[in-house]
Amino acid sequence: RLAQAPDRSLAALPLARPLARPRTHIVSAMSRTDARMTASAIVAAAAAGTLASVACTQQAFAGLAPRGVGAAPQLQAAAASVAGPAASVLTTSATAAVGLLAAGAAVASARSRTARRAVEVKRKGVRVVDGKEIPWNLFSPKAPYKGSTISKETITTQSRLVNWETTHVVMRHDENLPYLEGQSIGVIAPGPDKKGEVPAKIRLYSIASSAPGDDETYETVSLVVKRVVEVEGKGWCEYSNVELPDKEFPEATKVYRGVCSTHICDLKAGDEVLLTGPTGAEMLLPEDPTSNIIMLATGTGIAPFRSFLRHLFHDKGSAGKFKGLAWMFLGVPFSASLLYDEEWKKMKVEYPDQFRYDYAISDEMKNKEGKSMYVQHRVMEFTEDLWPMMKLTKTHVYMCGLKGMESGLQEAFGPLAEKDGLVWPEFVKQMKKDGRYHCEVY
Repeated sequence: RLAQAPDRSLAALPLARPLARPRTHIVSAMSRTDARMTASAIVAAAAAGTLASVACTQQAFAGLAPRGVGAAPQLQAAAASVAGPAASVLTTSATAAVGLLAAGAAVASARSRTARRAVEVKRKGVRVVDGKEIPWNLFSPKAPYKGSTISKETITTQSRLVNWETTHVVMRHDENLPYLEGQSIGVIAPGPDKKGEVPAKIRLYSIASSAPGDDETYETVSLVVKRVVEVEGKGWCEYSNVELPDKEFPEATKVYRGVCSTHICDLKAGDEVLLTGPTGAEMLLPEDPTSNIIMLATGTGIAPFRSFLRHLFHDKGSAGKFKGLAWMFLGVPFSASLLYDEEWKKMKVEYPDQFRYDYAISDEMKNKEGKSMYVQHRVMEFTEDLWPMMKLTKTHVYMCGLKGMESGLQEAFGPLAEKDGLVWPEFVKQMKKDGRYHCEVY
C-alpha cells in the first residue's frame, strides 16, 4: 500500500493485474533465465570458436606453401614443415581469442535482452519521475476502464450564478486504476460533444481523494466537478448546444451545458463510467516529510489539495507522519461555494500547529483597498509569515485553478523579493529548477 511504503514506490501500489507482481521479481526471474542461456551460449561459442580458429589457421598456413602446377616439391615440403609447429601454437591462441570474443558477444547479447525486457516492463503503465516509478496511463481513451458510480453529492448551495452546482463523485475501480495524490484521471462522456463526436473527447480532472480513496480501500477514486452552464445575458456564452427553449432558462436564446461535466453531475449510483489514466507529475507531494506546503486554489482547483490533506492528516496509514506545515488558501465567489469547509475546520482543530486554512470570498469580502477579495489578496495579509517560508529550500508552492493566481503571487511577493535583493521571476525560475514550484492553472 502506498501509504505504508516509506519510499512511496510503485511496488507498494495495488496495481492492475498485469503489473501486480513486483518489478524486482520480474527482472530477477529474467536474469536467472538469461544466466542459464548465457552459460550455454559460452560453451557453444567456445566450441564454435575452436573449430573456426583451427580452420582459419590451417587455411592461412596452407597459403604460405607455393601452389599450382610446377611448384617445387621441396618448397612445398619446407612450407609444410614451418606450418606444422606454428599452426599448433597459433591454433591454441586463436582458439582462445575467438572463443573469448564469441563468449563475450553471447554475454553482451544476453545482457542486452535483459536490459530491453527491463525497459519494456518499466514502460508498461508506469513513468519514472525523480528516479521512482509512478502509475501512468494504465488505461487509454481507446481502451478505458469501465468503472461504476458509488455516490454523487452536491456540495454547494444555490447562488445567483448559473453554474453554482459542484458535486463530489465517488467511483469504483476495484484496485485496477491506482494513482498518487496530485494526479489526474480522464472521464469519457457518451457525447456527442461540440464537434459531434461520439463518445465525447476525454476530459481530465484532478483527483480529489488520496491514494486509498475516501473509504481507504484502494478501490475508489473521487472527483469534485462543477456543472458547466453558460447562459446568454447571464455571463459568457459563446454558442448554444441544447434544444431551445431550455427547461431551466426558457427565455434564453443561447444556453451551453458542458458535455462531460453534465455527464458526471448527472451520474447515479450504479451507473457505468469510462475512466482513463492516471496521469500527471506536476502536482506530486514532496518525499521529505519535513517539507512545508503552501497551496493556493480557486473553486474546484482544490481537488489535488484535498488529496494531499487527506493523506497528510486523515488516512490511518499516513496521518501523523508529516512533520512540516501545510497552509492552504481557497478562493470562491460566495460562502455557498466553499468546498469541504467542514473537513478543513476539523483538521485545524486536530493539527493546529501543522495546518492553516484561509479563504477569500470575492463577492462578500473586501481587500484593504475596498475591492473584491481574491485569493492573492488573502495571501498578502500573511506575507510576513509566508515569505520566510518560501525562501526555505524545503518549502513547496502549489497552485491549481484560475491562471490569474500566478500574477497574483507576484503581486504579493514581488516587493518583498526586491527588498531582499531578489528578482521575483528569477526566484520563481530557481524554485522551478529545484522542483519546488508546482502550477496547474487555466
